[in-house]
Amino acid sequence: MQPTTRRDFLRNTALTVSGSLLAARTAWAIPAIGRTRPSHLKLSLAAYSYRQLLQGNEPKMDLFDFVNLAADQGLDGVELTSYYFPADVTTEYLHRIKQHAFVLGLDISGTSVGNNFCVPDGPARDKQMELVRTWVDRAAELDAPVIRIFAGTVAKGDDEAKAVERAIDGIKASLPYAAERGVSLALENHGGITATPGQLLKLVKAVDAPNFGVNLDTGNFHGEDPYADLAELAPYAVNVQVKTEISRKGQKKEEADLAKVIDILRTARYSGYVVLEYEAAEDPMKAVPRHIKTLRNLIDAR
Repeated sequence: MQPTTRRDFLRNTALTVSGSLLAARTAWAIPAIGRTRPSHLKLSLAAYSYRQLLQGNEPKMDLFDFVNLAADQGLDGVELTSYYFPADVTTEYLHRIKQHAFVLGLDISGTSVGNNFCVPDGPARDKQMELVRTWVDRAAELDAPVIRIFAGTVAKGDDEAKAVERAIDGIKASLPYAAERGVSLALENHGGITATPGQLLKLVKAVDAPNFGVNLDTGNFHGEDPYADLAELAPYAVNVQVKTEISRKGQKKEEADLAKVIDILRTARYSGYVVLEYEAAEDPMKAVPRHIKTLRNLIDAR
C-alpha cells in the first residue's frame, strides 16, 4: 500500500476550506493544513526558557524541577527540550518524567532535536539521521506528539542548493519511521536556509506527509514585517513557539505584540500548543510568569 500523503489525507476527508486557503493551495505545492473548525489554543512552556538554570556543570534545576514550575503556573503542557536531558537517557527516566508531568496535570506538548540535515553523505550524516531516530523513539515513550527539527546549516564553502536538497532528503527519510511511532516532525524557521518564508516554503513544498509541518517560531523572522511573515506560514504550523521579542530588519529588538500573534494564529485556525520560549534578558523566574499570564488571558479571551 502506498503511504498516505497530505494531499490524499485532505482529499479523502473532503475538507472544505476558505477561499484564501484555496488560493494558497494553487500557489503552493502541498496544501496547507485544511483546518475548518475554530482555533483551539493550549498553553505550554519550553524548558529552554530556563536554560541558564538547567545547563552547566552544576545546574540549579533539572527537568523535574522545571515541570514543577510549569504546574505552579497553571499550564496545559511542557516542552521537554532535549538539551537538558541527562546524558544517559533511559526508558525508565522517560517514563518517570512522563508520569511526573501526568500527575501534575500536564501534557508533554513536544520535544526537540538539534539535528543538521545539510551535511553530505557519510558518517556525519549517518549520525544526524540516527540522532533524529533516537529522539523519535524518546518522543514516543514520552507520548510527545511532535518534535521540532532543524534543516541544518550550510557549511562554509558548501553549495547551498545541494545543502537544501540534502535537508529535504533527510526530512523525507525520517518521516516514515516517525509515522510508525506516532510522532510528527515540525520544521522550525531558524535562520540560514529557513530564515525567510520563501526559504522555508521551498523545503515544505518538497515534503508531503500527514505527520509533517512547520514549527512556527515567532521570534525568528527578521524581515521588514515579521508579523506578515508569521501569517504566511501559520497555515502550515503544527506547533508554535512564542517569543516575547521580535527583530525587524535593521532595527533593535522590540517587545512582541502577543495579541497580534494570537490573532494571526486564530485567523489561520491554528489548533494546538502555543509554547512560550523565553529568551529575553530579564530573569526568567520573574519574567516567565508575567508573560504566561498575558498569554493565558489572550487565549481565554474568547
